Amino acid sequence: MKIENTQSQMRKGILEYCILSILKNGEAYPSDIIEKLKKAKLIVVEGTLYPLLTRLKNAELLQYRWEESSAGPPRKYYSLTKKGNTFLLELDSTWKDLAKAVRLTTKTKKDE
Repeated sequence: MKIENTQSQMRKGILEYCILSILKNGEAYPSDIIEKLKKAKLIVVEGTLYPLLTRLKNAELLQYRWEESSAGPPRKYYSLTKKGNTFLLELDSTWKDLAKAVRLTTKTKKDE
């Protein structure tokens, strides 16, 4: 078993949560989302992000608007829907529970 495979699966498992968390601060263009993920060391390429954004939009968690660009084609700016905000709150709670569970299961005797 290779550690890289497990690390990759762990990252993939939290991408939706991270994307929704980025968008809770306001709308964003996909390249801005990718940049924020890269800064957090969650390297994502457009080929991974766009299908995920489409899935989140189809689930009615995201919406987008088009904006004309002087430097090329129109741009899609994504934002959370009301349903997306509610979903994110649920994910926040789940994340806290998981983090607590990991802390408890990885605690050593000297930590007690």
